[in-house]
Amino acid sequence: MIRTKDNASGKARLDGKKVILLGGSSGIGYAVAEYALAEGARVVIGSSHAGRVDAAVAALGTKAEGNALDLTDEAAIEAFFNGVGSFDHLVFTAGDSLKLGEIGATDLSLARRAFDIRYWGALAAVKYGAPRIVQGGSIVLTTGVAALRPRSGWAFGASVCGAMEALTRALAVELAPLRVNAVSPGLIATNLWQNMSEEDRRAMYEQAGKHLPVGRVGEARDVAGAYLFLMESAFATGQTVVVDGGAVLV
Repeated sequence: MIRTKDNASGKARLDGKKVILLGGSSGIGYAVAEYALAEGARVVIGSSHAGRVDAAVAALGTKAEGNALDLTDEAAIEAFFNGVGSFDHLVFTAGDSLKLGEIGATDLSLARRAFDIRYWGALAAVKYGAPRIVQGGSIVLTTGVAALRPRSGWAFGASVCGAMEALTRALAVELAPLRVNAVSPGLIATNLWQNMSEEDRRAMYEQAGKHLPVGRVGEARDVAGAYLFLMESAFATGQTVVVDGGAVLV
């Protein structure tokens, strides 16, 4: 992977920085971890599946470490941050498998779980992580374009995404001068769609890609750079950066 040097200093963009990545064992989070490491950072991954954490750390190399962490358990999140010490950037990309469906056919007790990791997990991470972020650091959360362009059957996903956008703006005010931003991906080919059959996934990707201005659905690496931009941009806060292949335009 190419290291992008800072023109003035010759250093990589995140040299010497420590990045906490919750949800970093796969998908977009793993791609962010790869980019951060390539830019000189040290990375700590927290994710619920111990096997995937171990595999990710082994693949990422010696400047990465990881912990199995239940992101629906506030006490576990508090304990995790008590153990990591101070750091520079917190990135939250965790999420469970996406479930779509019309309200009339949905068990609301199951729908509430959509908020458990994506919203409440992120909020707990901010609560316990923010006090440990050093001056000049940042928080980057994750939302989605469902908040801007919902489709039929996306009510719960759109609700979570809308909540995350509002939370990002509110936290940027409350935690200032600590910077808080979010990335809003479009349809990305990751394991969040693992509840679908491979045939159905391929059909969805192909059909969706045909309608996007870029002509395809996204890959995790297409989105990862936005997180790095928000980590290093000292003048960006309260912003949601959309990386969706033009989905909100069509």
